[in-house]
Amino acid sequence: MKLTTYTDYGLRTLMFMACLPPGARSSVVEISNYYDISRNHMVKVVVELVSLGYLSSTRGKNGGITLARLPRDIRIGQVIRDLENNLDGVDCGSPGCKLVPVCRLTRVLKVGMEAFLTAMDDFTLSDLVNNADQIIAILQIDVDAIPVPTQKTV
Repeated sequence: MKLTTYTDYGLRTLMFMACLPPGARSSVVEISNYYDISRNHMVKVVVELVSLGYLSSTRGKNGGITLARLPRDIRIGQVIRDLENNLDGVDCGSPGCKLVPVCRLTRVLKVGMEAFLTAMDDFTLSDLVNNADQIIAILQIDVDAIPVPTQKTV
């Protein structure tokens, strides 16, 4: 199973956000810069992650994106299911395959794909960033410079 670049970027975005202090905000531009990825590609990924409820987005002066769920509550298998546009393994219609009426490959691939996704469900975002210090060091993230909104007490 090879993931699309889109899913790869989605997972990297979630990993980046999970390495930040709880409640910290970042931006598409920052994430794009840290990973040296096209801003346009990252915008599409972040919009999708927001619409799926993995990230929250706030506009304005103190806006940005934050994780919408705890890392321990984000299952990697589900993220892959949500972001991948083709989990069939093969495209029988491009070009049209003559074996479609008798083919068993698609069924076998479906079983294998489900086994893969089930295995990925055993892992959470927390598992992917339990070495956050190393990720922060490699990406050279200055976590002290990342804004964390303060809670107003009553």
